[in-house]
Amino acid sequence: MELLTSSANKLNFTDILDNSKWRKHHWKIFSILSTNYFLDGLMFAVIPILLSIAISPVYVPLIFALNLIAQSIGAVTVGYLADLYGRLKLFAISTALEASSIILIIPFYRNIIAVGILTSVITFIIGGELGVSSSLITELTPIKHRGKALLLITNFWNLGGATIAILSILYFNFPVLLETKILYLILTAIGAIAITGLARITLPESPRWLVIKNKTRKAENIVRKITNYKKEMYFELSEERGLKISDVLHKYLFRFIILSLITISIYITYDIIAFYIPYSPGFAFGIHALGYVIFYANMGSFLGAFLLVPLIDKTRKFSTIFSFIGGSITSVILLLSNSLSSIWLFYSFLFINMIFSEWGWGCLNVLQSELFPTPVRSSVIGLLISLQGISGALIVYIGLSTTATILFIIVIIFWIIGTAASLAWYFHGIESAKMGIEKLQIRRK
Repeated sequence: MELLTSSANKLNFTDILDNSKWRKHHWKIFSILSTNYFLDGLMFAVIPILLSIAISPVYVPLIFALNLIAQSIGAVTVGYLADLYGRLKLFAISTALEASSIILIIPFYRNIIAVGILTSVITFIIGGELGVSSSLITELTPIKHRGKALLLITNFWNLGGATIAILSILYFNFPVLLETKILYLILTAIGAIAITGLARITLPESPRWLVIKNKTRKAENIVRKITNYKKEMYFELSEERGLKISDVLHKYLFRFIILSLITISIYITYDIIAFYIPYSPGFAFGIHALGYVIFYANMGSFLGAFLLVPLIDKTRKFSTIFSFIGGSITSVILLLSNSLSSIWLFYSFLFINMIFSEWGWGCLNVLQSELFPTPVRSSVIGLLISLQGISGALIVYIGLSTTATILFIIVIIFWIIGTAASLAWYFHGIESAKMGIEKLQIRRK
């Protein structure tokens, strides 16, 4: 990989970060941010589980819709603040808000308004944290490992969802009062928040963000600590400072349109199948299958991501297109399994479909994290995540009042939309594997 040098033969700090070997501090950063995604997946999954036992099904679609709108607002708000004030400061605030919200559900779990507000605060935080985590891992990880790192940290979302799903099945089979079962769920969530919150304290700030804010001395200390680089370095970013989202979207409109379509497609198909389909009338296996659906879906996603690891850092384009073609085919079989009331067929292809879903999700996270400039990276990721919540809210609120068959058809349609977008990117987009994130900003497509 070509290194940029100054006239004094010093290396630029971005080249040192991009071409570093994978060291123990990279493992530390990766582990903590993976834990963060584990927490977000657990918290996102615990909400429908709690609602399924504590709230009348009549109100569930409205609460889901409110949650997803809150997620959109959080993604945009926290993403913008992370670009303004740094990647780390937002984590401290989010930890406190998540903990207080989940604790307050204990006395108010029967109050529809309180549950709607508290769960929406949680999804507000989840939406915001996704952009911050992705920005941080992108800006700290060597080029040759960036794709794998972004793919695998998002994968821990699935492990978090699967973990709380299997625990909920165990808790609900305990011969105790309903209130005690709810308490077990919430205490599990609080424990995960506490562990993650303590781990976040040790994360380094992004050196790229620090240089943008003219804090080069602090950036230098972090670069040396992470990479163990001993020689002199200089600090230069080819990206423009003071960029606004409007400027970036104008310059990279094609990237944003393609990623918007992929975002909406992968989010709607994942959420409907992994969380919401058991609530819909006509679902062959009933609401009692919710815990099993969440478990099989998230385990399929978690295990499937490892299959993409050998490919993601070689080609982003083929990885993306393959995920959507596979997802489209298996979603048709899911519709068939529901019509046939074949539970073994449904769970088998739910697992396989979620493998392709995770591939699409991982490719999306890689692309949205590396294709936009550092000064607005977290903001643009937040804007894309907001599309997930808005579209998801509409689909959930409208979809859960219709039949499971219609929801399966909606899923198939959005898999096809994602396939069309990935084809357009394959033929007209940029292959970002093996390229530094600053060099990716030189190209307009």
